Amino acid sequence: MSDIRRVIDVILQELVAAGVVAPPRCTCHGLLYDGCPQQVGGVLAAGATRLGLHASGGGAGDVARLIDHTLLKPEATARDIERLCQEAAQYRFATVCVNPTWVSFCSRLLKGTGVGVCSVVGFPLGATTPDVKQYETRRAIFDGATEIDMVINVGALKSGDLRLVEQDIEAVTGACRPAGVLSKVIIEAALLTEEEKVTACTLARAAGADYVKTSTGFGPGGATVADVMLMRRVVGETVGVKAAGGVKDLEQLQAMVAAGATRVGASAGVRIVTQSTGKTAASAGPASY
Repeated sequence: MSDIRRVIDVILQELVAAGVVAPPRCTCHGLLYDGCPQQVGGVLAAGATRLGLHASGGGAGDVARLIDHTLLKPEATARDIERLCQEAAQYRFATVCVNPTWVSFCSRLLKGTGVGVCSVVGFPLGATTPDVKQYETRRAIFDGATEIDMVINVGALKSGDLRLVEQDIEAVTGACRPAGVLSKVIIEAALLTEEEKVTACTLARAAGADYVKTSTGFGPGGATVADVMLMRRVVGETVGVKAAGGVKDLEQLQAMVAAGATRVGASAGVRIVTQSTGKTAASAGPASY
């Protein structure tokens, strides 16, 4: 970059910070400059970064706080959800992750336990409109959700309509931010090319998401170490990475954390935490759901 360009960029940043001019948008997609995948492609050259618990360190409590104890099956009953919450309170998981219809129920059951309630938005296809996702987010927050996992508009991404994808994500992050609720953006990595994964993560970061997440668990594939590593490289140190889909034991969780994950979504949370105490998978019993 030339000295003149550096000076121009500094002046522009100062004007934006002072509110004199609006943040610049790229000419290729009409996105905010910092959110354009072509403009921030150099982030990959910076290499991988790490956050959170080291894969081989920490006790059962540390492992549990990495896990969103998850039950998203459509046939889940009130009794199943109640058991999920009981386990979450017992093992001190980060959250329970449930469909919106159960948020109020879980919020009441988990009050005072320190366990959060995570709900999903636009789940599992991501093919609803931004305004609908925003309403769904606000309703979940009203019902007691402390975290929101939203699915991006995969079709829009694959069509190259990046402005719509940005609006889609901002509709959710914009509702979460003033409420102090964490937002996670599910990119459904198994449906994307490498370039699309980079683009999705770049847009999520630009839209102010707190996490990017690999999968819904309902797509053609779940979390992979390679995807987590790529996502971590793209979002850097300031955004979390959630690995979800197919993480069934402690070894897999450790591999995801080593790759850069700072949260894991799993229905096998009890088994994983039990294994972290030195017990075998057999002694821990089958996965809860």
